[in-house]
Amino acid sequence: MTYEEYLDEVTTLITEKYLLSDEAAIKLVVNAQAGNYFVVHDKNDTMRNLDRAHKDAKVLYEASLKKAK
Repeated sequence: MTYEEYLDEVTTLITEKYLLSDEAAIKLVVNAQAGNYFVVHDKNDTMRNLDRAHKDAKVLYEASLKKAK
């Protein structure tokens, strides 16, 4: 999948698995992107797959919980 499709997939998974609003999920992904979290995904297309998207959704969600504390 393309880089943009990958980001969309991660965002969708966050909304579906963790019941966040679209706006909140988008914010998590945009902030991660701004923090260069997805740089390696952009450079390495083999990282952009559904299994990895599930893992990244979990990592981003759990990181947001730690920030909220």
